[in-house]
This record gives sequence, structure tokens and C-alpha cells, in this order.
Amino acid sequence: MEIKFGTSGWRAIIGDGFTFDNVRLVTTAIAQYIKSLQRTRGTHTKRGSDARRPTVVVGYDTRFMSEDFALECAKVLAENGIQPLLTKEDVPTPVIAYEIIRRKADGGINFTASHNPCEYNGIKFSPSYGGPAFPEITDKIEKNIRTCLQQNLIRKIKPQSTQRTKKDISIRYINPEDTYIKRIKELVSLKALRRLKIVADPLYGTGRHYLEKILQISDCKFQILHNWRDVIFGGGRPEPDEETLRELIAKVKSTRANIGISTDGDADRFGIIDADGTYYNPNAVITLLLYHLYKTRGWKDIVVRTVATTHMIDALCKKYGLEVTETPVGFKYIAEVMQKRDILIGGEESGGLTIHGHIPEKDGILAGLLMAEMVATEKKTLGKIMNNLYKEVGLFLSSRVNLKLTAQMDKILKVNLSRSIREIAGLKVLKKITIDGTKLLLEDGSWILFRFSGTEPVVRIYAEADNRKKLNVLINAGQKMAQ
Repeated sequence: MEIKFGTSGWRAIIGDGFTFDNVRLVTTAIAQYIKSLQRTRGTHTKRGSDARRPTVVVGYDTRFMSEDFALECAKVLAENGIQPLLTKEDVPTPVIAYEIIRRKADGGINFTASHNPCEYNGIKFSPSYGGPAFPEITDKIEKNIRTCLQQNLIRKIKPQSTQRTKKDISIRYINPEDTYIKRIKELVSLKALRRLKIVADPLYGTGRHYLEKILQISDCKFQILHNWRDVIFGGGRPEPDEETLRELIAKVKSTRANIGISTDGDADRFGIIDADGTYYNPNAVITLLLYHLYKTRGWKDIVVRTVATTHMIDALCKKYGLEVTETPVGFKYIAEVMQKRDILIGGEESGGLTIHGHIPEKDGILAGLLMAEMVATEKKTLGKIMNNLYKEVGLFLSSRVNLKLTAQMDKILKVNLSRSIREIAGLKVLKKITIDGTKLLLEDGSWILFRFSGTEPVVRIYAEADNRKKLNVLINAGQKMAQ
């Protein structure tokens, strides 16, 4: 099978594409990339004790055999002259990102398929800046993979080496929990949480110990659901959306909690439940935290959102006098902006965000705790806070549909989108944006975005309007463009 790195690395089904052979292959390709950087920088030319050995943080999630795949990866790195720093237990993606930066490591390799179903696993490579790898980096890794296959450069590790032993002196074991929690205490007012009742649901994933320990420190009343490792995630998806979080919604309502917070399998995405059981989607969460951070921290840095994310962010930024930067879909593009400028908040509608002074990576743990801090500080429900914002900047309702395309529909839609479009759903088109797909900005502030999938015959249609009827009309008009 061909190994391709997508937005969040390479993923495949365990035992099918995701095998020890392919783990060794991908790890070797990453090792070659890191060593090429060392040669370019001239930092690996010295001999003896003055030579700097590259270091890579290796972590993993709660999926089946993730720890074994990670150990095999660490051994391949060691054989390639790279010092692996292997986590002692499963660890959230944002923790790995923070550890890369804190230790000034040359990168990190994380074994996770994030919110994908349990039969999947994956490898996510993060360079030295701690965020997702940019396309020019993953392109080089893919090229290395092809070269390794052509030249048969993979050395097979002995089978018994997949067993963890203290004799593995070439591997250093680390526990990054305390340093990450210390950082969270700097970013979130845990004292404010003391007056709250919180229900958390890590969905059997890597966030379980971290959420529990942080909430214990805050001295709030809390309850945690699904706080043990389950490699099949209870038979469901480790994705914190409204459907998956039904148990959390019921528990928040039955215990009269102030808020429910959830993280996905590797704790980079979040799910938020209000006191009345209402699920708050990422668009709403990013908007609310923009308001909260501007109000409580006084930050005035730029705000970064992807092309598919709500324009309610833009409306608030206009009110606050803040600059908004729009990027293609994918958190790596937000991370790219963070390499050049300070941000107030950066987020995407699929469920990821980070804030000023933090990692250039999604952090679901931080997102949930900041939402709890806001509820405690405002002494209001999320619904009341959101309604106040609607009164200030107007109502913004968003939707997304995945439209399956026949070959004929695909051709028709692409032709229609390539033309000059003057109006859609009876609304005049003010601007056409093509940084990622085709986005049409309309005269009344509404918008619609078309993004074709790169892996299946599907177009994703995103839209936003100021009322439900107009939103539905806009979505329907978008679908008709393929007919």
C-alpha cells in the first residue's frame, strides 16, 4: 500500500496497512529527514562528547498495541543514531507538543488515530516547533519512504525487542505529566473552578488521567466518565460530538452540573456541554473563548481561523478592533501563522484550538478548562453568555453537509464553480475566495464553501447565515450546483 501523510499524519487499519513493517519503514524515513536537518545545520559533524545527538519524543494513545508500536519506533530511532524519549504511558497529543518545545527536541512521533474508529492507528510527526508538519516536510518524508522501499534500507528489529525492558539503555523513558499540568496552571485560573460542578468524559482516551488530576487540583466538585483504557472505546467513536456525548449530556443534566467537558482519543479535540444539556459546537466554543480571553486577559493579538470556521469571530474582532487571518483547513496552517506572529486564539470548526503563548497544536484539555473558567468567572450558563454575544453582533448559524458525487455530478460542480458566479440562493456574490476550495461571500454576510475530498467522491458544503431558513436554502442551492 502507498503511505500518504494527510493533515494529521498517516493512518491505516491495524493489521492491514498499519503493521510493524510499515512502522519501521515510516520511522526510518522520519529518522532520515531529521538527520538531513542535522547535516544541513552542521550540528552533527562534531565527534565525541561535543557531538549533539538528535532527540525525538515518542508517545502513543490508548489504542490496541499502541505502546508496542511506539517501542518499535523508539528502537528504530536508536539504531539510526537518534535519542528516543519514550513516554512511560499513553499521553495526549498536546502534551507531546509541549514536551517537544520544552525539551528543544528535534521532533516528536505520536502513535494515534485521534478520533478515528478503534480499528485504526496512525503516526503523526511533529517537527521541532511542536505543531503539525507542514506539507513540504511530509513530502520529504514520503520521498524517503519511497527511497527506503527501492533500496531495501529497513533493518528488521528482533521480535523479542518489542518487549519493554529496563535493559533498553538506548531508550530514555519520560513522564511529561507534571510539566504539562504546571503549564496548564499558568494558562487557566484553576481557583475559579472551585465553585463549579463539572462532569468530564475523556472517552477512554489519553485525557483521562490529566483531566482527573487537574480537576482534583482545582478543588471543584467533579465526576469523570469512561476514565479507563478501552482499546475499542466502548464500541463507539472517540469523537466528542453531540451523538457520542449522549451519556455526558444525561449526566450533566441529572447531576445539575455547571458544565460538561470532553476530549477525543488523543485529547486534541474537545466537546462542551452546557448546564441544560445543550451541545456547543467548535464554532461556538472558539467564539466564546475569543470573547472570554479578550475580556479577561486583555490580549490584542491577531485571531486566526480556517476558511470553514464561523464569521462570528470576524464580527467580534471588528467590534474589538482585532485583526483576523483566514487560513486553509488544517491546524498546520494555524501553526504556520504562529511561527511568524503572536495570536490571541487560533481555531477550526472541526474541533481544535490553541491560545496566546501556548503550543502550535490543538489542545482539547485546555479548551475544556478555559470554558469552565469562563462559566465560573461570568457566573452564567453558556447559553446566557452566547445570547448576549448574539445581541451584540447578530445571529450566526452554520451547517455542513457531505454530498456524495457521481462522476457526472463531480464534473458539473467543478465547471459551475470555475465560472464567474454572480448570485446564489437569490443573494449577490461579493467575493470569491479560493485558498482552500471555493468560498462565496454574499451581500448579507452569509457565505458558502465547497471543498472536494481528496480521498473519496464527496464534496463538503459549509454555509453560514443569520437564520435557519436562509441557511437551509443556501445549502440546498449549493447541492443543486452539482445537478
